[in-house]
Amino acid sequence: MKHVILSKDREILSIMAELSKAVRCCRQDEVFCEDVTYTQFIILDAVARNHTLNMASLHDALSVDKSTTTRLVAPLIKRNLIVRDKADHDSRAATLRLTEAGSAVHGKVWRCLLSFIRAVRNEIPQEKREEVLEGVRMFLTAMQNVSATRCEGDAGSVRCKCSTIL
Repeated sequence: MKHVILSKDREILSIMAELSKAVRCCRQDEVFCEDVTYTQFIILDAVARNHTLNMASLHDALSVDKSTTTRLVAPLIKRNLIVRDKADHDSRAATLRLTEAGSAVHGKVWRCLLSFIRAVRNEIPQEKREEVLEGVRMFLTAMQNVSATRCEGDAGSVRCKCSTIL
């Protein structure tokens, strides 16, 4: 069966590639600001918003497995930005909270981010901002909804999940 690649399909692929390049600051292994990576900041921010956060909630927020979450949190604990406590309800479970130093770093990174976020927002015409945000939200939801069908092999092969939806 021959698959037709439409110009709109190419446009979506191009948008995905450009989005990926545009958010390169969010790569897990690159220092973002205040000597923390973007992923580490997401952890600091999640803990700050909740005051304390259990590791299970953090697994869900990061969409990674337990061992990866533990590995991502470890440098923050080592730098004394986060403290890991045993949960009151279960000695196997852990909760995280920010230290005073962690709160300070969290605030500094937010200040660093705000100038960037506001500059990006100001590049979008004011009358289009809500429309753009809604469009991006819809696109993200669509991507999340079909992420389980991503290709795992050659198109047309039994191993390729994509071939069932083309």
